[in-house]
Amino acid sequence: MTKYVQSGMRRDVLALLAADPRRGQQLKTALEAHYDEHIEPKTFYGALDALADAGHVTTETEGVHDVYRLTPGGRRMLEEHARWLHDTVEPDD
Repeated sequence: MTKYVQSGMRRDVLALLAADPRRGQQLKTALEAHYDEHIEPKTFYGALDALADAGHVTTETEGVHDVYRLTPGGRRMLEEHARWLHDTVEPDD
């Protein structure tokens, strides 16, 4: 797994984007609801920038909003992590 998805927040962003593209504020609001705490914008958008720089998400501007989409590489990283979680939580023993 690359260093760009070793952060839990980054993995959670990938998970949120797996179903549908979302605006940055929608992602931030969903994460804050899940974590039940405020996320500093600098921290949140820094995580999004790192994911974009690594090629795991793309950013498109729609009107005045940035919309983030999962790339095939981002989906692959998310699926690898999901397999690892499954194998760790429910080993085949």
